[in-house]
Amino acid sequence: MGVIETIKSRAQAVESKAKPIVELPLGQILDGDCVERLRQLPDACVDLVFADPPYNLQLGGDLARPDGSHVDAVTDAWDRFESFRTYDDFTTAWLTECKRVLKPDGALWVIGSYHNIYRVGAILQDLGFWILNDIVWRKSNPMPNFKGTRFTNAHETLLWCSQGEKAKYHFNYRAMKTLNDELQMRSDWVLPICNGAERLKEGGHKVHPTQKPEALLYRVLLSTTERGDVVLDPFFGTGTTGAVAKRLGREWIGCEREGNYRDAALARIAKELPLDESALTTMQAGKAAPRVAFGALVENGMVPPGTKLFDRKRRWEAVVRADGSLAHGKQTGSIHGLGKDLQGAPSCNGWTFWHYETGGPGSEGIKPIDAARQLYLLASED
Repeated sequence: MGVIETIKSRAQAVESKAKPIVELPLGQILDGDCVERLRQLPDACVDLVFADPPYNLQLGGDLARPDGSHVDAVTDAWDRFESFRTYDDFTTAWLTECKRVLKPDGALWVIGSYHNIYRVGAILQDLGFWILNDIVWRKSNPMPNFKGTRFTNAHETLLWCSQGEKAKYHFNYRAMKTLNDELQMRSDWVLPICNGAERLKEGGHKVHPTQKPEALLYRVLLSTTERGDVVLDPFFGTGTTGAVAKRLGREWIGCEREGNYRDAALARIAKELPLDESALTTMQAGKAAPRVAFGALVENGMVPPGTKLFDRKRRWEAVVRADGSLAHGKQTGSIHGLGKDLQGAPSCNGWTFWHYETGGPGSEGIKPIDAARQLYLLASED
């Protein structure tokens, strides 16, 4: 079987397994109970889950400093559970749905404290997740232990998991090494807690008691996702995940039942500006940067001349020409050059900017031309 026949047969096999799905609620915060809302999402539809669930702190009342002043801690109803069994049942329910909506090569991050992370970790393993790392977020400016009765709680733990022991997952090792001054990124991250202008407040009070710092989500998303990936946050809060996802060119879906948190998150994300294509480019390992000319796909019939390409939002359309160039009216250029000119941007990654119809149902039938490149590379390895 030739290269073209191999590529086409594999593409047909993939398309034949595709199931009709509803349009994903990208860029939306789903109201209500997260388990019920997650059940409305189709199977294998997201690339990453970041979860910051209730910690079940088991606080019996308000906290006070030795001088009698009030400590602004987590005393909200959403963090209260009748028993450990109730908390475990809730944790099992939302993790089960997260496992279902994750793609086979997707991954999950969950953050917690000593109050809950060990229970969550055991349930993760019982459900078949495979823990890749436990990351210690060491807070450079933790809240002190005011009464001096215990050690200061200066860290939280993040568990990074794949779908199973032998499941594939994504890790931008080279980008993390570059971010860490050319040293391997370690599993202990020293980052400050959320404060200053980043902390959302209303009337001088915190909107959310446990708002996570954007630097933490930046590292999570940069290390384990790519541009265009869909990130799900089932406990969206005031939208740190959505704000960072938008900045880094990732899609996001949130679940949040508290109306004041949803309002604050939407206002916050609306102000966020995405980085341009050139700024989003990260360092890659040599094997992760294959060199394939778009013309190779044209001449091999993967994206034949006359194919209509369009950006994901269908603002612009272009026709593929015989030499691999694109034409949009009187404007012509390469996949990168024309995309850059149409957007008025400093640069453009044409592989992810331009999309084409594959004939599949719904959103499954629309793919970036990079998908054709990956099929071409796969067939070339045989």
